[in-house]
Formats: sequence, structure tokens, C-alpha cells
Amino acid sequence: MDKKKLIIISGIFILIVIFVALNIKRGKISLNIKSASLGSASNLLNQAREFEKKNDLLSAKDTYVKLVNDFPNSGEVMNWQKKIEDLNIKLLFSPTITPKSVLYEIKPGDTLAKIAKEFKTTVDLIMKSNNLTNDRIVPGRKIKVWTAPFNMLVDKSGNILMLKCDEEVIKTYVVSTGKNNCTPGGTYKITNKLLNPAWFKTGAVVPPGSSQNVLGTRWMGFDLAGYGIHGTTEPQSLGKQVTQGCVRMANPDVEELYTIVPVGTEVTIVD
Repeated sequence: MDKKKLIIISGIFILIVIFVALNIKRGKISLNIKSASLGSASNLLNQAREFEKKNDLLSAKDTYVKLVNDFPNSGEVMNWQKKIEDLNIKLLFSPTITPKSVLYEIKPGDTLAKIAKEFKTTVDLIMKSNNLTNDRIVPGRKIKVWTAPFNMLVDKSGNILMLKCDEEVIKTYVVSTGKNNCTPGGTYKITNKLLNPAWFKTGAVVPPGSSQNVLGTRWMGFDLAGYGIHGTTEPQSLGKQVTQGCVRMANPDVEELYTIVPVGTEVTIVD
């Protein structure tokens, strides 16, 4: 082999060695980055759990939101999102003041109904978030009052209802909608709310509490006669299109929603 060919072969060999070394280095860097990311997610998760233990609900929620935003491709995203929704409800029902609520000082002549009407919320929510066992209030006392408006989005294709506030999804519920897609699409408002409603069906009145009363424990009627959101005696049917057109929820879920949303709340139903 002449000297020229030897130099060429040596040069090729050196280039191959450099190429392999660079790729090994890149692989190590990639692994290190991935390892660091996993470590960061683990650290954030530990922080979130510590905040929960201390009952610092706002900080816990913010940390789970950061996890979802920073690690959107993680297999744990759905679990973190569920934690955010659970914390949203805990915050709603706790005395913790949030950016969407105020600390209101009760004035002479105030009633819970008057305060609820002023801030477009519900008496039930004021009582729940302030641990009140009855509607008696004392001037001078400060109470938490929710101030931001809620709205609801019902997705018929997924059979889900999203409770929203300022575009933030507060909680997602599994529901049933009308068979053959008969639940009417559009935007409606809650015009009436009934606790333990009777069911007026053709030729009969089914009383509250009856196993035959398909409305369950709550009714929230739309400004479209005959349609609304209600509970159920058939929780096994949730997640399907099986109703006569109304939106059906599990009783614990509709009771929770009933506490939160006032008359006048907007409901949008989409395909």
C-alpha cells in the first residue's frame, strides 16, 4: 500500500472515531437532560404534596398547574389535571380567599340571600365556603364571597359537562345526553333550581325520592321548556346518549353543581 492511500485510510478512520465519539456525547447529554427533567417533575410533585399536607391549597394548585405546563408529554398529565380540578372544588368550598373571591364585611340589614344576589352567587356556596350551618349572620363579621361568573359547556359527543370560570375549567363531569343526539344544541340559561324535584310525566306525578323518579335529587331548568340538568336513578347509564333530551348527572355531582351555580348561569351545548 502506497503512502498516499495510507494517509487517506487513516484520515477516514479518524473521522469515524470523531463521529462516534460525538454521537456518544450527544446521547449522554440527551440522557442527562431527560434525567434532569424527570428530576424536576419529581421535585415539583413532592412540593405539591407538601403544600397539600399543609392545607396550602392555592400553592398546591399552582404547582400542579406548573407540572402540566412544563411536562405536557408526561404520562401523569391526566392525574395532575384531576388533582387541579379536585383542588378547585376544595378551594371553592373553603374559606381560602382566591383571586376570584373577596372577603366581605357583613353590614346591618344584610341577609345571605341579599349578599348572594349582589355578587351573583348562591346562598349555598356562601354557607359552604364559610362553614355556616344556618343563614343567621352578624354585622361586622367577614365572610368569603365568590365574585367571578360561572358558565357550563356540555359536549354531547364526549358526554361531558365542563364547569368553567373566566375560561378556566374548574371541573369536568361525566353526564348522559339525549339518545339519537336529541339534546338541543345552543346557548341557554338556568332559569330555575329545584331541590328534590317531583317528576311530572304523562298521566302521573312521581314524588321525590321514588326509585321511579328519573330526575334524581336536583333539577336546574333551562330557558327552553322541558329541558335542564338533573340527577339520576340510573348512574350506570352515565357517559351515554340515553335521555329524552336533558343532561343527566350522578346525584353527588349534580348536588355539587347545584351548590355552585346560580340562576342565570349560561349553559352552552355543542355536538
